Amino acid sequence: MALFHVARYGGPEAAGAEADADGRARALLQRLQCRARERELQRQPLQQEPAGSAEPAQAAGKRRRRPRRTRRREGGGAPASPGEPNGKRRRADGEDAGAGGAARSRAGARPWGSCPRAADARPRPRFCLAESSEEAPEESSVAADAARPPEGPGGPLPEEAPGPPAQALVLGDFGRSRAPKVQPFLPVWLAEPSCVGKNVTEGLVPIEDIPEVHPDLQKKLRAQGISSYFPVQAAVIPALLESAAGGFLVSRGGYWPSDLCVSAPTGSGKTLAFVIPVVQALLPRAVCQVRALAVLPTKELAQQVSKVFNVYTDATSLRVALVTGQKSLAKEQESLVQKTADGFRCLADIVVATPGRLVDHIDQTPGFSLQHLRFLVIDEADRMIDSMHQSWLPRVVAAAFPSGGTRGPSALLQRTRPQAVTAASICCPQTPLQKLLFSATLTQNPEKLQQLGLFQPRLFSTGPVRRGLRAPDVDVDGDLGGKYLFPAGLAHHYVPCSLRSKPLVVLHLILEMKFSRVLCFTNSRENAHRLFLLVQAFGGVAVAEFSSRYGPGQRKMILKQFEQGKIQLLVSTDATARGIDVQGVQLVLNYDAPQYLRTYVHRVGRTARAGKTGQAFTLLLKVQERRFLRMLAEGGVPGLQRHDTPSELLQPLVPRYEEALSQLERAVKEEQKQKAA
Repeated sequence: MALFHVARYGGPEAAGAEADADGRARALLQRLQCRARERELQRQPLQQEPAGSAEPAQAAGKRRRRPRRTRRREGGGAPASPGEPNGKRRRADGEDAGAGGAARSRAGARPWGSCPRAADARPRPRFCLAESSEEAPEESSVAADAARPPEGPGGPLPEEAPGPPAQALVLGDFGRSRAPKVQPFLPVWLAEPSCVGKNVTEGLVPIEDIPEVHPDLQKKLRAQGISSYFPVQAAVIPALLESAAGGFLVSRGGYWPSDLCVSAPTGSGKTLAFVIPVVQALLPRAVCQVRALAVLPTKELAQQVSKVFNVYTDATSLRVALVTGQKSLAKEQESLVQKTADGFRCLADIVVATPGRLVDHIDQTPGFSLQHLRFLVIDEADRMIDSMHQSWLPRVVAAAFPSGGTRGPSALLQRTRPQAVTAASICCPQTPLQKLLFSATLTQNPEKLQQLGLFQPRLFSTGPVRRGLRAPDVDVDGDLGGKYLFPAGLAHHYVPCSLRSKPLVVLHLILEMKFSRVLCFTNSRENAHRLFLLVQAFGGVAVAEFSSRYGPGQRKMILKQFEQGKIQLLVSTDATARGIDVQGVQLVLNYDAPQYLRTYVHRVGRTARAGKTGQAFTLLLKVQERRFLRMLAEGGVPGLQRHDTPSELLQPLVPRYEEALSQLERAVKEEQKQKAA
């Protein structure tokens, strides 16, 4: 029989509970030792006592009846009989003393026996084992005597209250170390993209080198002053034309074409990379149906893409419709469908839309059908993924793959959603739906990309390569350590300043550094409006405001005046940060520091477009400087420089600035009165 006592470290709050458990274990150990001594006394043979020794025999009997009151010898052995010879008694005492010494030495090492007392400074063992007398009766008795508390003149001394161990062994007490960073496991198409050159001025490909492009489209390219393709265009256009070589039904070989994802810096020609192949694929069409749909996040960007489509569909039978909500729903319906005697007739081959307005037409426009949709273009894909809560993509896919059965001859060509490629799945001809994603900050999160339902996707990227293959004819530089890539001609600066001097720094950069077109970004509409009023009151700078305070027509006119050079400073919110191609922007000013790296990428991407040069300045408060610099370092911003503006340079502007502040205060109060009225 063995008793195991496991001492677990429960912290300071469990000290009382541990002390109680220690006390109960010690009491149980003493009872077991007492029973072992009683068994030992019962097993000893009773010897004959000589005459005249009644008192010792009586005392021995008493000792047998009350073993706890028995006084032991110094050696710790059992009391010998009085009639025993002296020699044998001395030998027994010596043996008992030796056993007691061994027991005490074993108790000092404490591999067995009772648990240590509170006064013992030695570390407490993790496991305490008390062996019963059935296994080793002699050692059990000796160990029990050694474990008994000392007695005083008036009886046994009170036992000390049990307490927590002086030094407890804590299991798992390892040193603190920094856990290694877990590297994400990416799918093969994300980990091994088709890499293209990032420098748009070095990897140019002449138009004649891609003979797959239709001669009429090549003429239109030359008419627009384009003689060479950018690296992204030279890689994406042939891939798209190859996927559409089989016509409207299936791609070459009878297989469903792969979806394409393109991640390239701002100003690298992504719009033309999907306009040219889509227009060429739709040129042979005989019946007008919606076969290409481009979805964009903002109205201004949709207008820009629609304008490019109109340029390359001019003098063809293809028709382009713009659906953004700038016109009434009835007006837009007239450009999409026409009611006839036997139903409806489609009037658009290519539709450029924003998500909300597109869903309105799917629900409310009779005869508007996407059953013949061949290309679904998602520009600024990262922002469109963020707006997936609007459920626009599931509505588009449901309209493209109707669940109800189709009657008539067209039932033979009714398509189904892509599935595993088998002989049965490709035996019936059908029109595939190919998704094309474009963005300068395309996410690499597979969980987000899964929402798009991509079919065997293929990625074209100018960004960092984690592992995998590279195009053999593309020389990718070794500085691909950041998260995003920026235009090669863009210079990055940051300006430390105080909150009060931020408008002065803006005026100094415009007036002293002689910039003719400056695009200034703020984080809110209120900041943009107040900065516009302040610069207007200061004078000397042609300034305009671009925000949601104005309607679509007014914003379009403001952008046109800015491109023509009639406006020197355009104060804007992030409405123009996505994809807007404004010609001739020399400087981008971040009046309010962007909170996210993606916002910074799209803001500074309004300059240094198509291989040109540009500069970006960010005004930083002292509390923002550390976080902003760390964010840009993680994003791989090259050559970030500090630009100081001493107070001596700003001092000549202070008198006019103070006067402009007073005018701003009066203007704000007047606007508040008008709103209250």
